[in-house]
Amino acid sequence: MPDKILVTYASRTGSTVGVAEAIGKTLAESGAQVDVLPMQDVHDLAPYKAVVAGSAIQNSQWLPEAVRFLKVNRAALSAKPFATFLVCMTLAMKHADQYRGFVSEFLAPVRQVVKPVSEGFFAGVLDIKKVPSASDRFKFRVSVLFGAWKEGDHRDWNAIRSWAAGLPQLLDV
Repeated sequence: MPDKILVTYASRTGSTVGVAEAIGKTLAESGAQVDVLPMQDVHDLAPYKAVVAGSAIQNSQWLPEAVRFLKVNRAALSAKPFATFLVCMTLAMKHADQYRGFVSEFLAPVRQVVKPVSEGFFAGVLDIKKVPSASDRFKFRVSVLFGAWKEGDHRDWNAIRSWAAGLPQLLDV
């Protein structure tokens, strides 16, 4: 089996794509062979020694296609080193460190399917125009008005790269 790592993701507005690409780039800079693919484009895990899978959070949970990916590939994922990450706007709120335990619970369904060797928690991008549902756009606008969030890119690239830099030894590649 080659020492190739798959970084795969599910995204709604593109924020998680950027996080996955940064993780893949950091892993590649460490000398790993890496493929970065959306989950719907992954049909075979056999070519990979390890998998890093992440999802945007919507309504306090991984996106449905991400959960489906885990369940469909449960056996293969359980037989390889596996790391996971999430991208969540709750982590962009004021005093986000207070919500870390709450956000950690969003990965409980992932942990029930496969045990990760590492978990990454990252804030995303709030671009209200890209929020899919009108009711969610309204909720975000009200939250912005009340100061819960600010629109913009809240991804901490240093934290993302730092987390990814520690993965090769955990993924045994």
